[in-house]
Amino acid sequence: MATTTIPAYEALALDIKNLGIEAVFGLMSDDTALLLASLDAAGVRVFGARHENNACAMAEGYAASTGRVGIVIVGRGPGAANAMHGMTYAQRTGSRVLMIVGEMSNEPGAPNAIGPDAKEFDASLALRSASIRTYTATDSQTVRRTLAQAVAATRDGAVALLLPSNVQFGMINPDTTAPGAIATATTACPAARAGAIDAAAALLAKSRKPLVIAGYGAYAAGARDPIVGFADHIGAALGTTAKAKDMFRGHPFDCGVIGSFSNAGGRRLIEQADCVVAFGAGLNLRTMSFGLSLPPGIPIIQVDRTRNNIGRWFHSDVGIVADAGEAAVRLREALPARPAADQPLRGDTLRRWLADFDPASDFVAMPTARTLDPRTVGVELDKLLPAARNVVYDAGNFLSILPYLSVPGPGHWKLAADFASIGMGFGTAMGYACAKPDLTTVLVVGDGGFLMTMSELETVAREDIPLVIVLMNDAAYGAELHYLKMRDTPDGLAQFPDIDYAPVAAAFGFQTATVRTLDELRSLAPMLAKPEGPILIDVKINGAVAAPFMSEAVEYERRRA
Repeated sequence: MATTTIPAYEALALDIKNLGIEAVFGLMSDDTALLLASLDAAGVRVFGARHENNACAMAEGYAASTGRVGIVIVGRGPGAANAMHGMTYAQRTGSRVLMIVGEMSNEPGAPNAIGPDAKEFDASLALRSASIRTYTATDSQTVRRTLAQAVAATRDGAVALLLPSNVQFGMINPDTTAPGAIATATTACPAARAGAIDAAAALLAKSRKPLVIAGYGAYAAGARDPIVGFADHIGAALGTTAKAKDMFRGHPFDCGVIGSFSNAGGRRLIEQADCVVAFGAGLNLRTMSFGLSLPPGIPIIQVDRTRNNIGRWFHSDVGIVADAGEAAVRLREALPARPAADQPLRGDTLRRWLADFDPASDFVAMPTARTLDPRTVGVELDKLLPAARNVVYDAGNFLSILPYLSVPGPGHWKLAADFASIGMGFGTAMGYACAKPDLTTVLVVGDGGFLMTMSELETVAREDIPLVIVLMNDAAYGAELHYLKMRDTPDGLAQFPDIDYAPVAAAFGFQTATVRTLDELRSLAPMLAKPEGPILIDVKINGAVAAPFMSEAVEYERRRA
């Protein structure tokens, strides 16, 4: 009986499907087209972007939203070069992303081979320089096992797999080349050391106004309930880092986000704290507002499952290397419950203060005749959009909106700024929407980032991606504008013409609106309450409103001068 053989790319497509992968993202090239076509034929949904950068961000958004592997497939040479920004961003996020990159044939070339190869690009070197772990398939007989190894490695974050064209096109026996089981090493989280628990308990025993801060690590560990139980036990106020935004939403002593994206409601309690316990929180410059978010000199207890994270960005007085939930339980057991009379941050006055706090009172609105205050936009959108929503933010000065637009919990929002770049939010939001098409996904993006990625309007329409785009249009690179203003430098190079982008989106089939006043925004209530199809709202905002982190950075520079 003749042995059945198939091209390796067909076997790879079936392996990806058999892993339970339902969607992949990419932009096809001659060296990846057959793999993508085979995936499509196998029943895996292939979402094609208009730029490799955005395809990588789509895979990352999909992975961040679902916790599953997000796969992006791009071509070699210019495709890989275009994707480097997106691949670096994906690597920085820690999400489970597999980046499959086409590669030139690894067969020995003839001495006088026809050339030159216009697509020649050392992707392996470029990826390694970006600290991206890279696997390279060397032959058709073992390529399926290499794929399996790369997928397993995504448990620790983004991985790249280079697929030479001759390896993909080689004929293989699907039975004898099956990858088999791949053993994956898991790093067990150490139990908290008794000495560390005792040291933390001793500090907390002296504290009357403790503050608990939870980061995304605590959320990922499923530690919400143990942390709340611990905070209730000792009478602590609760807050989060930006990445863990709304983790304690609904708790009467939830102070919201700590640091650059805080509000006056929560700050009333935060500013009284005399001790901090941080669970799974990096305590970076945004959380710490460049060192100004907490009262000076108060002791900090930092809990993290990774020892190197303790004190990495900000000092900690006691470090506990442990799972966040386990540490919360152990600390609760080590301390007696405090009577209500000995819980100053849990009094009725502060309870009513938080319950009655109106986000609109947090600032003095600064609209003009033709623009809105971005913070007002956030307050209104919080009322107009469906409560069950995902919100993805690009980076920029418009992030002054962030404290006022709530989500159901940390898994429903993302700030696409892990590489400190603008423009990554569009692809990330598309990935979120592809992962959860039944849930409204909102992209908040500035006009600078939008101009870099607006070709993806066509992708949203073509792929029928349910996305609401809120374009925060200040006719400028807003952050750079304020950077220059705060340093008394001419800012003309940071400014743009006042362009209306709604007609551009309408040409692709979007429902659109241009908004310059509060009444115009509120008139969109029926459309936003139950979005149908892609929507773009071009909101003209007052660029004179600087996000808090802009002035914090300037003040930090002055303190160091």
